[in-house]
Amino acid sequence: MNPGASGRSVQGHERIDTFGGAYSNHVRAVAAAGRILGIGTVGMIRGEEHLPLSPSLAAASEDGMKLHYVDRGEYRRKTAQEFLDQLSARFGRFYLIPEGGSDALGVRGCAEIAAELDAEYDTVICPCGTGGTLAGLSYGLDQRPGGRTRAVGIAVLKGAAYLRDEVRRLQGEAFGEVTGNWTVELDYHFGGFARMPAELMAFAAGLERRHGFAVERVYVAKMLFAVVDMIRSGRFEGGQSILVVITG
Repeated sequence: MNPGASGRSVQGHERIDTFGGAYSNHVRAVAAAGRILGIGTVGMIRGEEHLPLSPSLAAASEDGMKLHYVDRGEYRRKTAQEFLDQLSARFGRFYLIPEGGSDALGVRGCAEIAAELDAEYDTVICPCGTGGTLAGLSYGLDQRPGGRTRAVGIAVLKGAAYLRDEVRRLQGEAFGEVTGNWTVELDYHFGGFARMPAELMAFAAGLERRHGFAVERVYVAKMLFAVVDMIRSGRFEGGQSILVVITG
């Protein structure tokens, strides 16, 4: 269990397990939640261990998460019952949160983001890794009075056209319907997940110098780059209001 854990359980399970890569903000968030709630956490991390740890994994480890590395072939089996049974035999009973937190419960939670908005916007934009945030956010926006706000997800992975089907699937599982107020942009991945070429790094550093806030590179920098590029290229009409959701 996490250092200082109180022995609490989740629906009778001894701890929380989840999946993610070395730069997963979701893994980092689960570890922090486990520390706060006094519940043990294990992160099933795609690939081999590399030292020093990435900022995400270093923070997760400091919050008491046990990191278990899974080779990429095995990682593809992360939803197979046989694989989950092997993990249970090795680590004990656990409550499983899927990669990115993208299941019906997670999507319903993300729908609540829309209820926190204190103004009306034409477009709300978020990074898109597994599709859960976009699925929930767009549904929540659709339920607001008027339902005129569109949601745009900026895919941070290369070859992520499948996310469109994934968002539809997640909305169907969570709400029993699929909204038509969202799109996924596929052209701002910068070569793939966690790829940070010089152009992106310079853009993020420039934002930090001009505005005095830290810019997370894996998700947020790509989203902000996309927003600026789409504005410059005339993707939004003059006078439109745009809100960006920081997830990293």
